[in-house]
Amino acid sequence: MDEIIKNLEWLCNIPSPTGLTGEILRSIEEKFPGFSWTRTKKSTLVGKVPGQGKAVALSCHIDTLGLMVQKIKDNGRLAITTLGGFPLNYVEQENVAVHTLDGNRYEGTVRLKDPAVHASKDAENAKRNEETMEVVLDSLVSTKKEVEDLGIMNGDYISLDPRFRQAGDGFIKSRHLDDKASAAILLTLLNHLEDFDHPPIYFIFTCYEEVGHGACGLGLDEIEDFIAVDMGVIGDRLDAKETDVSICRKDSSGPYDYELTKDLIDLARKEKISFATDVFPYYGSDASAARSSGLDARFALIGPGISASHGYERTHIEGLENTYHLLVAYLKKRARD
Repeated sequence: MDEIIKNLEWLCNIPSPTGLTGEILRSIEEKFPGFSWTRTKKSTLVGKVPGQGKAVALSCHIDTLGLMVQKIKDNGRLAITTLGGFPLNYVEQENVAVHTLDGNRYEGTVRLKDPAVHASKDAENAKRNEETMEVVLDSLVSTKKEVEDLGIMNGDYISLDPRFRQAGDGFIKSRHLDDKASAAILLTLLNHLEDFDHPPIYFIFTCYEEVGHGACGLGLDEIEDFIAVDMGVIGDRLDAKETDVSICRKDSSGPYDYELTKDLIDLARKEKISFATDVFPYYGSDASAARSSGLDARFALIGPGISASHGYERTHIEGLENTYHLLVAYLKKRARD
């Protein structure tokens, strides 16, 4: 569906490192004004759509990995700290933007302190960590004061260039497909709910999933099912492909609800949707956070297969479509139950 890809590119190009999500939340509200949006106290965006039967929740997260200014160095370069979990070699030589409190953005590059192979013998073997890497601004600054005069200060957010592109036989490559691919699917679904019967649905867009507490404190006691729509992991120990919808049976937080997960697997089989079931060894989701905060519901986790997680990621249009079609099949079934 072209609509999913258009929504995905639009979302990927709005910076939203975890904790700095105001712009993308406002953009969603403005682009989809026909829905009744509310915000929790920590800005989780919730839209409720009426329907028939018992209420369900579909959740994704719009916060992404990123960086933050740890300290402004005397030479005008920026020491960095990570937002979310990823090895710093995944962002080496990436273009970035520093976001100041007064709303300005300054471009730069994240790289080793001494990256030139013609000047350093350490470039090949040096560790990539917060001690050896830094951000160099594309501004004529060479002192701490000159950087401060730009309005940059410790704790300012740094976003990564997504580099969104479509390639080859239906592949999509970009940073932040985790979890903007799922957000694009849910926003597309919002536009097509009038095409079929469905239960009351809470659409949830969380802001702090990458640091573990995205869906905590929602207070949606009326919902029966909570489905986290998040990236499906691809790896040597796993079966999912980029063309699949991945259905997770267990992750680091424990197993997902047996009956709900079985229903999703049965629906995928019935509808001839390409899927894989997997156990994720190093993973937590918004369902994990909602469950740990005391929400009494059935929990499941599905999403499009995405390779190179937390790096420059890749998925396929078929994986997006299969996730969309499984959600539609699930909603139709819940309306009938």
